[in-house]
Amino acid sequence: IYCIFSLLSVDVSLGLTIAFTVWRPKGCTGGIMKRILFCLVLLLSGLTLSAQEIYEFTVTNADGKSVALSNYRGKVLLIVNTATRCGFTPQYKELEALYEQYAAQGLEILDFPCNQFGQQAPGTAAEIRQFCSTNFDVRFPQFDKIDVNGPTAAPLFTYLKEQKGFAGFDLKEKAGQVLDRVLRKQDADYDKKSDIKWNFTKFLISRDGHVLRRYEPTEPINNIEKDIQQQLASSSMEQKPVGKPSNKEKKPRTTSRAKK
Repeated sequence: IYCIFSLLSVDVSLGLTIAFTVWRPKGCTGGIMKRILFCLVLLLSGLTLSAQEIYEFTVTNADGKSVALSNYRGKVLLIVNTATRCGFTPQYKELEALYEQYAAQGLEILDFPCNQFGQQAPGTAAEIRQFCSTNFDVRFPQFDKIDVNGPTAAPLFTYLKEQKGFAGFDLKEKAGQVLDRVLRKQDADYDKKSDIKWNFTKFLISRDGHVLRRYEPTEPINNIEKDIQQQLASSSMEQKPVGKPSNKEKKPRTTSRAKK
């Protein structure tokens, strides 16, 4: 899809160049014409980028096989970056409970291990899957290890971060206070950036592919469950707003696309 839009953009840009070369409005100098053409090309590029949606991405599962997210069209998704040696690792139990309760109604939980936070997700994807199966009886889909921040970040998470920025830790909880103190010591403005802050950050996706909300690891699972119930109860494909919106939301502006 991205390739098609890119080709269309190039074709239209080329057509505009030829058109303006043949026909130049009265009073327009060469410099003005170049600026007009440049603005039109930028506009077309923006339209191309805004056409992206979550179902365009392809990810790799724990067996090394490619999985198109379009396979989950019509499902309510909870996408999470995880770790096996983190203080939040017991959340696997809570996530599995959600999956067992709501999978039949259309919930899918997509688990992406990440070793970027304190190197708390060591081992291979197979070893991580074995750990989760043995300790938490995890049955929801698990994928290959990825990065979620930086130049090597998985395109999916780059997209998710652009859709929903940092939602804020629960500072009433000790874990939230600790994370805030540690991260603020590293970067006084960390909370103004959309990067993933720690393990077990979650994104809720509607049945029609909208990124509805981001949950930081300190978000109580009960709050997430209420939002999931609301989405599952929707009989239509229309998006329902959930909870309070993130205080940092950005418009889509991705350049990475699904592999074809």
